Amino acid sequence: MDPALKYAMLLILLGWVIWDVFPVSSLVNASPAKHDFGHCERTVKKWASSSLDLEVKEDKHTLQDLLFFLHVPRTGGRTYFHCFLKRLYPSSLECPRSYDKLRFDPSKPNCRLLVTHDDYSMMSKLPREKTSVVTILRNPLDRVFSAYEFSVEVAARFLVHPNLTSAKQMALRIRSKTKGVSTLDIWPWKYLVPWMRDDLFARRDARKDKGPDYVKGNDSYNMEEIVMPLHEYINDPIARDIIHNGATFQVAGLTNNSYLVEVHEVRHCVQKYQTLGAFVLEVAKKRLDNMLYVGITEDHKESATMFGNMVGAQVISQLMASSSSMEGAANNLSEQSTSFPDSKSDNSHHQDPNNSTGQEAGEIDSTIPSTENVETTKENITVGELMKSYEVCISSLRKTQSYRRTNSLKAISPANFSKETRLQVPQMVLQQIISLNSLDVELYKYAQSIFAKQHKLFMRKLDTTDMQESIFDIAYDNPLWKVVSLAISLVCLLLLIFLIVNAKRRTSKLKI
Repeated sequence: MDPALKYAMLLILLGWVIWDVFPVSSLVNASPAKHDFGHCERTVKKWASSSLDLEVKEDKHTLQDLLFFLHVPRTGGRTYFHCFLKRLYPSSLECPRSYDKLRFDPSKPNCRLLVTHDDYSMMSKLPREKTSVVTILRNPLDRVFSAYEFSVEVAARFLVHPNLTSAKQMALRIRSKTKGVSTLDIWPWKYLVPWMRDDLFARRDARKDKGPDYVKGNDSYNMEEIVMPLHEYINDPIARDIIHNGATFQVAGLTNNSYLVEVHEVRHCVQKYQTLGAFVLEVAKKRLDNMLYVGITEDHKESATMFGNMVGAQVISQLMASSSSMEGAANNLSEQSTSFPDSKSDNSHHQDPNNSTGQEAGEIDSTIPSTENVETTKENITVGELMKSYEVCISSLRKTQSYRRTNSLKAISPANFSKETRLQVPQMVLQQIISLNSLDVELYKYAQSIFAKQHKLFMRKLDTTDMQESIFDIAYDNPLWKVVSLAISLVCLLLLIFLIVNAKRRTSKLKI
């Protein structure tokens, strides 16, 4: 047979095989249209359906063995960590930090508190039935402002270096010499700070070439000669990927830092087709429904009081109930130093998850006390003492943060960030931020409704407790009651005297 004919017949046979195994429809579906709307809608719906299958816990307001503080950046979570949780939990019960992968066994009995910027997908690694989740949400507009300002603040610390290369080399040297954790290791700052740092150096180099009089205008949020303008920041792909609707994506478990590989496709589909965000919002709402506590940054005083009484009180009770077993474990540890071999190796990760000290950026946070200096047990503290210590702690923390912020922003003077300078931001930019964060706006409203219900329930319980415990305290607050109480006491005294005198008379008569 002619070789050419043989070759032609082989091609025909091969074509038939391909047609049978891979029909035209499958070849079409394998095209770049994989992420078309239809495919994305099915993918997102499937994920949402599996996520919504979980029923709301009946005992959601009861603290379980492990407390997971899902810390949404720039919501005030750092104060809760330092001023509440660090005072409630001994360091021996704090889970090691996780940044790029899970480095500890969350089922171990010494892992009772986890505070991290990781999203809700972390729950896939935790004992779900034994874990309580708490979080705090903030007005999306204020959170975006705060994220922008903090990115600039931390990045500005690098400007002490003569150039960008020097800044990067110094940061690498410091981080390689120590086992601690810097801001550059923590999501989302590990993306946002380097981006802003590189931009600040580029603008500083441009100013050197054009002279000192190059800076124009007095709007700190639109001083492009010194720092990236806010309107440019919010429209950058990095901000769209990480900042906008960040709270919703974090609570839903769909950030670019997620532990579940399969959810990244869901995330990309939602970012490509905004209408699919409704499914993510419903999942995020369901997650909030299941949480032990949901705080609101703007309702600071009420949120802190509720956290201390709802969460703090249960932690104290839980530690008191297990104090005897903890003492036994401590004695056992003193005899056998290898009881928890992993916890010793992970001590380097017991760092502040929101590290932003006054040190040069890239340095290690030294504000967290070592495990040797922290009490081994804290079960004797009361809720009242906890709240008093919180007020002292937050006052000190705010002063430190203010001092650090002022010093950092000196590097980009005359640009400055404050409530007053925010008033100069055009309304058009504010509306754009709100529009870009439409999911967060709705989730924040939902969180406010949850908070209102929690607060109403809390106040009802508090009123009942106060009524039971302070009936006799009324005498000290009501002048009229004082008079009545004094009169009753006087009558009782006179009655007693009368009875004594009358008794003596009867006794004398009996003797006669």
